Amino acid sequence: MAVPLSYSFRNLFTRRLTTILTASGMALVVFVFAAMLMLAEGLKKTLVETGSKDNVVVIRKGSQTEVQSGVDRQQASVVEVLPEVPIGEDGQPVLAREFVVVMNLPKRNSDKEGLITIRGIGPQSLGLRPQVKLLEGRMPKPGSSEIATGRSVAVRFTGGGIGETLRFGMRDWRVVGIFDAGNTGFGSEIWGDADQLMQSFRRSAYSSILFKMQDPSRFEEMKTRLESDPRLTLDVKRETRYYEEQSRMMAKFLRILGMSLTIIFSLGAIIGAMITMYAAVATRTGEIGTLRALGFQRGSILTAFLFESLLLGFIGGCFGLFFASFLQLLTISTMNFQTFSELALRFTLTSEIIYQGLIFSVVMGFVGGVLPAVRASRMNIVESLRAS
Repeated sequence: MAVPLSYSFRNLFTRRLTTILTASGMALVVFVFAAMLMLAEGLKKTLVETGSKDNVVVIRKGSQTEVQSGVDRQQASVVEVLPEVPIGEDGQPVLAREFVVVMNLPKRNSDKEGLITIRGIGPQSLGLRPQVKLLEGRMPKPGSSEIATGRSVAVRFTGGGIGETLRFGMRDWRVVGIFDAGNTGFGSEIWGDADQLMQSFRRSAYSSILFKMQDPSRFEEMKTRLESDPRLTLDVKRETRYYEEQSRMMAKFLRILGMSLTIIFSLGAIIGAMITMYAAVATRTGEIGTLRALGFQRGSILTAFLFESLLLGFIGGCFGLFFASFLQLLTISTMNFQTFSELALRFTLTSEIIYQGLIFSVVMGFVGGVLPAVRASRMNIVESLRAS
């Protein structure tokens, strides 16, 4: 004969204070666990959504990022005349030669500085990135010392607002536009004319070539042909794959950090659940004896107490995820470990994180409740009734 589920619910309600305190401890652990996973997911989403599945990025062979890469003008010319590169309405290839460098710039209302990605763009760069929308002003004119800044840069860095001036590369650059890049990494960049930036930083090679394939299904064929060309030393990647690789190291670090913190905090939560359940067993000795005298088997007693502990963990998990969901309203800045530049991102809560958080909370409840439940099930009927 099984103990009714209402018995477990009623006992948790009767011991409201201890239930709230124990569930709060578990909720804190789940909150930390979910927050770190949300941060890693936000980083991955920000960088992956930066790319477009139809775009191709060409960088120097062996380079991990555009900052490390160098593509000379001759190599760029070879890529430009590929049959896979479409021709636009203006008669020009839908291709952008870009230059990328990372610079330290001062933050607003602070003595601190942050590393920012500065991207030299071409006439086709904006068209190749439909996720980037101009919010204010206009894009920089080719051949000028004008720049456009991402919205997060305009807000967080001194001189990043429209009409203001930033100094880098031994020149003053006037901000003529602010753009919004949605939930992508471009919102943490500064854009200017590629050739002018290369002159300022005394570079003779581009960092990357970006183009949209006329027929994306021919990517592997084109990749093999380019990478095997003896005149070239290039790596060819889909833009989505390129930015996905950028997120791996940082996301892995955040997950390891999150698991380490979670394990430490979970030990305290499990001990708290165990103390709560042991206290419940001690105060309900006579009650347990009565249940056994009425014919309830040891397995039913064990199941009832274990269910209470699992329910306690589940309640804590729900509250932890509830409060973690509000982190999605925050935007934070962190460092991209691949480029060492600052990146603005948001916490991202997914169904997988919710599932993992609830499973983790239930596991905590199980570990914290299994020993007290076993003790309750092994109590002698006569001794339990005598104790009451």
